[in-house]
Order: sequence, then structure tokens, then C-alpha cells
Amino acid sequence: MTDAIVPVGHKPIVKRVAVATGILELNQDSADAIQNGLVSKGDVLEASMVAAIQAVKETPRSIPHCHIIPIESCSVVWDWEGNNLRCTVSVSAHWKTGVEMEALCGVSTGLLCAWDMVKSIEKDDKGQYPMTKIREIRVLEKRKGEAQD
Repeated sequence: MTDAIVPVGHKPIVKRVAVATGILELNQDSADAIQNGLVSKGDVLEASMVAAIQAVKETPRSIPHCHIIPIESCSVVWDWEGNNLRCTVSVSAHWKTGVEMEALCGVSTGLLCAWDMVKSIEKDDKGQYPMTKIREIRVLEKRKGEAQD
């Protein structure tokens, strides 16, 4: 029988940091609507930031093998690359296991929330999303520091 969750009780508590990023490709109309505050569902970047933070905190509920980690900080940064919206999430904790899954969940959910908020603008006349996609979700950095005093 294998362990459903990897045992980490023997590991020291150390500072853990992870940074993840991803891109949501949008059409020009969606990018303009977001940047000018014209999305009918509200402030896309604000709502998506909250969604990303909530996803970081709830990662073990979505990813069953993840440990519950006492998250100490989480930041969400949005950058425009043409019509593409980049989400970068940084997470830190002092714990026995890393926080890269939390950062990845934050990015994924932040981008999904943004897509949801502009999907009426993104749809073509057949109700499809020919140009919209989420891509390049990845871990940019993972660090592990010194043991806690």
C-alpha cells in the first residue's frame, strides 16, 4: 500500500517560496474592456486577484495529495503583453513542504476567473472561443531556505 499523502513529519520547517505564471490570450475588445473598466461583471483584475488568492489558500481541497500549508504571504501581479494578460503569483510559508502547487493553482484560477468575466466578449457568433486560450502556466521559481529558529 502506498501513502496517499507523502509523509513530511520528519522534515524541518523552513522558509518556502514559489512563483508561478501564465498567460490568457484575449481579443482586442476584451483587453480594451478590461483596461477601461467596461466589463459588465465588474473589475476583472480585482475579482481575479481575489480568486487567485482564494485558490492558493484552498489548494489542498482541489489537489488531494497536497498538504495543508500555513500560507504566510501571497501576491498576485497582472501585466499586459499586447492583448495577453499575464498573471504571476508568489507564495511563501515556513513549512515542511513546498508551495509551488499553491502558486500554480493561484495562477490557473486567476486566469480562469478573468476568462469567465469576459467570455461574452470573447465568444464568436457561433458561441465559440476561437482566439481565447490559457497557456504557459509554469513555475518560475521555487526556493527553500533555512530552518526556523
